[in-house]
Amino acid sequence: MRGMSEFDAGGSDEASSSRGRKVVETKAKRALVGAGGRILFYPTLVYNVIRNKTDAEFRWWDQVDQFLLLGAVPFPSDVPCLQQLGVRGVVTLNEPFETLVPTSLYEAHDIDHLVIPTRDYLFAPSLDDAQCAVDFIHKNASQGKTTYVHCKAGRGRSTTIVLCYLVEHKHMTPEAALNHVRSRRPRVLLAPAQWQAIQEYSRRKLDSKDSAIGQHAKDTEVLTCAGGLIGVNINDRHFVVDDLAVHSPQRVQSEPSIDDEVLITNEDLKGYDTYRAGSKGIIRPRPIMSMFSGLLGTLSGSNPGRVSDICAC
Repeated sequence: MRGMSEFDAGGSDEASSSRGRKVVETKAKRALVGAGGRILFYPTLVYNVIRNKTDAEFRWWDQVDQFLLLGAVPFPSDVPCLQQLGVRGVVTLNEPFETLVPTSLYEAHDIDHLVIPTRDYLFAPSLDDAQCAVDFIHKNASQGKTTYVHCKAGRGRSTTIVLCYLVEHKHMTPEAALNHVRSRRPRVLLAPAQWQAIQEYSRRKLDSKDSAIGQHAKDTEVLTCAGGLIGVNINDRHFVVDDLAVHSPQRVQSEPSIDDEVLITNEDLKGYDTYRAGSKGIIRPRPIMSMFSGLLGTLSGSNPGRVSDICAC
């Protein structure tokens, strides 16, 4: 036992030492890239300006969605132009030494400014920061306002945010979103960490959606009778389609209270082209009732190919 304990302790020390080395290596990497970024910022910025002036295809920003622009770091002289383009929000992925426009200048032009400092070249914004930026873009878009997302060159960090937005709110896969953005701005280029962040963001959204669907199914209670489906309970709200002259409902669980029940009777169905089939007293919906039955079928998880078999009894 003593030997085993010593072995376990040794393994634990080795794992801790390994994690410590990785932390040190990551910090050293960040420091090295940060120093390189500071040295290269102005030379690469000058290069981008020259290309923009001499190459018509080398645009400073591009429209990648109806209310979304993706581009390079703006100069103070660009702010009035952005305002004229309908920009009412700016997402800055630059570190402080890369930022050329102060928040006060944006605010003077009625533009909201979200700053998410992210190191250049090899790094990506965190998933929480990406979510914050995506919510910021979506809020503006839902109000008809354009958002400008930028880093230094409009290639990596800002593209990461834009792709996350397209994945969540335009329901694209990461690959489809990247192809779409490249069709608008061909020179986008993602570092491995940035592409990994986009894929993780997409997986988190899919997991969240699956969880919401599972909770919806859990909150939905199907009610049946001898003739088939007659209603559902959704979040404790009771909906019944019932022919009082034929059957009384057979509850799967406890009976709902009177206040929670919405009853649709034969009187409510008059004028909606219903008919009886045979002597079983089944009311088959046509055509408006078929839509209502289809809705009930969808909520209860029934096979959409059997909408015509859903009946009120």
